[in-house]
Formats: sequence, C-alpha cells, structure tokens
Amino acid sequence: MIRAFALLFVLAACDASPAPEFFGAERSEHFRDGRKYVVYRKGARFEVVRLGYARRGEHGAIRETMLALVPEVTGCAINPRTLKGDSGEMRGSLSC
Repeated sequence: MIRAFALLFVLAACDASPAPEFFGAERSEHFRDGRKYVVYRKGARFEVVRLGYARRGEHGAIRETMLALVPEVTGCAINPRTLKGDSGEMRGSLSC
C-alpha cells in the first residue's frame, strides 16, 4: 500500500506531457493568476495544458485564460471550429 502511494506521489509531481501528436513540438511554460500553463505548438496545431488543481467555480476563468494565452504565445488566432478540450487541456488549429 505504501508503494502505491509513493508511486502516486511521483506521478503527481510529473510535469505536463503533450498528447502523442505533439511529441517534438515547441514547448513553453507560462504563469497566469497563480497557475502554470504549458503551451505546445506543432505547425498550425496547438495544445495548452493547465497544471495543478482547480476548484469548482474556477474552470470558466481558467478556460478564458487558456484561450487568451494561445494567441499571445503563438502570434496566431485560434480557429474556434477546431477547439476541443476543457479547463485541463485544450487542442485546436491556428490561423496565422
């Protein structure tokens, strides 16, 4: 049982890993409103990941932050028709 908790602790301490389609992508870390986000960009596609816990009621503001962060980091607009995900992870295409 202790080993299971130790493994869980180690996994929880891991940093964000991209979805397989973003292996080899450009990676950048950003802090906004006390939270850490990681943005991956590969060609005209992006993935943004929020790290850390979010309480009930915080998810709407987190999604807004994620949607504002991507154009700031990439210099491109998000194609809204391609957007998928939630306040933990979002993916989509960019219009540059």
